[in-house]
Amino acid sequence: MRKRHGSYGFDAPWALTGLLFGALVLLALAAAAFNLDIQPAGIAFLGGALYTLASAASYVYTTRRGKFVVWAEELDRLAGDERLLDLGCGRGAVLLLAAQKLEEGRATGVDLWRSKDQSGNGEPVTRANAEAEGVSERVELVTGDMRDLPLDDDAFDVVVSSLAIHNISDDEGRARAVREAHRVLRPGGLMLVADFQHTPAYESVLRELGVIDIRRRDLGWRFWYGGPWFGTTLLEVRKPAG
Repeated sequence: MRKRHGSYGFDAPWALTGLLFGALVLLALAAAAFNLDIQPAGIAFLGGALYTLASAASYVYTTRRGKFVVWAEELDRLAGDERLLDLGCGRGAVLLLAAQKLEEGRATGVDLWRSKDQSGNGEPVTRANAEAEGVSERVELVTGDMRDLPLDDDAFDVVVSSLAIHNISDDEGRARAVREAHRVLRPGGLMLVADFQHTPAYESVLRELGVIDIRRRDLGWRFWYGGPWFGTTLLEVRKPAG
């Protein structure tokens, strides 16, 4: 994977802040316990602090490098002339990886640009990243809600989404987003949805819509947000042709 030139921030920065704060609290408790000569408690608190710091390191790796490596491999299947849509594109981590491969195609990103989902999230940041990566002429950005996409039916050859749909708080809202993704995907088109929550529910909705070639698989340690308990699953389906 080539060197990145854009600025991509941190996913869910509040979660990383929580891990780091928790580690500091545990270290302080360990120090207090050792000072009071309460050795078992000190050892327990120190172990908890080290465990939490390891989780934070995993989180940082995934958001700064791991997810890019995984998505670069997934996007190698692109032929280069597709119309691709990224739902919840944020600062462009997946969108711009795709655009680099679409020498004769085009990548469209949709987002509501909320900073609680990704630090510094904003359309101007994503545009600047597209410029920095040298793909701005292949990229279109749309402000819109995944539950009601301002896009035509059957408009895209590929629809992707990375840790975005779960940010919709209710079951029906997430189902609507999945149905919208299916609506804008052309017959024969490919959908790739990565998330650490709700992928069985996404699959259920898509099965009802008649998709084929369904695969749901774990993306491994490079996509852990703190550890295997926050691993990421990829749901891959295809819309039937004709």
